[in-house]
Amino acid sequence: MTEVKLAVLGGSGAGKSALAVRFLTRRFIGEYASSAECIYTKHLSLDGRQIHLEIYDPCSQPHRGKLSLTGELHWADGFIIVYDISDRASFAFAKALLYRIRESHIGACKKMVESSVFLVGNKQDLCHMREVGWDEGQKLAIDNKCQFCELSAAEHYQEVVAMFMKVLRNITSNFKVKEKRRPSGSKSMAKLINNVFGKRRKSV
Repeated sequence: MTEVKLAVLGGSGAGKSALAVRFLTRRFIGEYASSAECIYTKHLSLDGRQIHLEIYDPCSQPHRGKLSLTGELHWADGFIIVYDISDRASFAFAKALLYRIRESHIGACKKMVESSVFLVGNKQDLCHMREVGWDEGQKLAIDNKCQFCELSAAEHYQEVVAMFMKVLRNITSNFKVKEKRRPSGSKSMAKLINNVFGKRRKSV
């Protein structure tokens, strides 16, 4: 069974938790402020391959929050960066997150392909309150060499699933390259980071 670790990041109110839970359970939970980090686990089949998926959902992050991301960058195989199209501050926070991820890859002499990154403009159902244009999201994704889509966690279940599946396909297609470069101590490092993030686990 293939293990995949995915981090869903975004500013407070962007809907990152709603997006993750929508994918995992089909239910839309609405907005809530998560006061504790969670790792959701799910078994699924992807193109005939059995996947053990772990989704890391951190505490709600203020737009001006600290962007160290040290643990997440070591732990995750891929990232979904979420912003609210009706909130320009959340878009600015997403931009800062993408910059931090890109900076870490350059600093570590890694290629961006080693981690799949997807930028998601959420709350498309609030187009009448839009503050961030589709073209702005697309340009930000191109500038950071990542994929982009707009959707609504509240209304677009199938689009949410399609986006997650695309991310998973990108991650698993890169695993062979990563395994060749993975140092022998990576398992213990992964276990250490997993202990940091593993305070709350939810199987779905």
